[in-house]
Amino acid sequence: MAAPAERGPGTVEVTLTVNGTDHSLDIEPRVSLLDALREHLDITGPKRGCNQGACGACTVWMDGRRIVSCLTLAISCEGHEITTVEGLADGEQLHPMQQAFIEHDAFQCGYCTPGQLMSAVALIDEGHAGDDAEIREWMSGNICRCAAYPNIRDAIREVRDAAEGGP
Repeated sequence: MAAPAERGPGTVEVTLTVNGTDHSLDIEPRVSLLDALREHLDITGPKRGCNQGACGACTVWMDGRRIVSCLTLAISCEGHEITTVEGLADGEQLHPMQQAFIEHDAFQCGYCTPGQLMSAVALIDEGHAGDDAEIREWMSGNICRCAAYPNIRDAIREVRDAAEGGP
């Protein structure tokens, strides 16, 4: 019987573009994007919640579209732009959604906040922030165990209205 180090496919070199920076990694093909970000690149915004794609704590963007990084193989992200919550701010200037989350106290423990932020920004970009029911539906993949949902919706509405030139 082969020793554990001799079994399996070994590692492959993968180049991930994360928040505008290329990173070359030597990883096993089965490594999730979440593990590549957290364990290999020390990008800790995306969180491991359920590890089944159901809670949204690990939400990031791939080419501007929301994905759950716990179910996405890192190797499949090569050649795509990955954006994490760390990539939202412009230097010291917070993204308007980050600022709105602060102003509306749209987080309690903060564990889900990175995924909530990534989904909230994408939700507006996707045109799914028409009313509270639509916001609830399109944010339903992001669970907040502290139940800050009303404040999250308030923050989303504020950013949506500002983008539309509203109140």
